[in-house]
Amino acid sequence: MMRDRQHDEAMAEMYREDPAYAVQLLNSILEDGDQAELLIALRQMAKAFGGVQAVAETAHLNATQLYRTLSPSGNPALSNFSAILKAMGLRLAVQPVIDHKHA
Repeated sequence: MMRDRQHDEAMAEMYREDPAYAVQLLNSILEDGDQAELLIALRQMAKAFGGVQAVAETAHLNATQLYRTLSPSGNPALSNFSAILKAMGLRLAVQPVIDHKHA
């Protein structure tokens, strides 16, 4: 548990120092469709942006609801997900799937 917290802090620091890395990581996770991994990254990013409480306020969400949304069993609604990203200076975008067989 302690190691996870240290890892989260290290990741938060990385996101603060290199926002482009955060964008790349989130896009990579979204590509794979691993929701558990996405929630972990968003929790770590929330730390980088002042913590869940601060992100909740910026996103106009209830902090308790946001903690629940970002928990391992969370399932963020698209509107909440968009609000969380916007609070971090990011937005959801759609891109075509690149089919390497036909490229």
